[in-house]
Amino acid sequence: MTEVTKQIIHSEQCARIILCISEMAGVSIQEATDMFYESETANLIEEGVADLHCRSDKYLATLVIEEYQEKKDSLSS
Repeated sequence: MTEVTKQIIHSEQCARIILCISEMAGVSIQEATDMFYESETANLIEEGVADLHCRSDKYLATLVIEEYQEKKDSLSS
């Protein structure tokens, strides 16, 4: 698999995760994009840690939403 192919697959996966976040959290695509790219989960996927890229889009979206909520809760405490 070429690097270009890997990048295309990664980009498509990110887009699907963002769509899941938007639908599951009831937020706009822009808000979901911000949530995703500001998450530690996105960094771990990018680094290939724990084979997260092999998990389902919905599972990864759930991780991002939970991470976002935890961060939001800790800031309001």
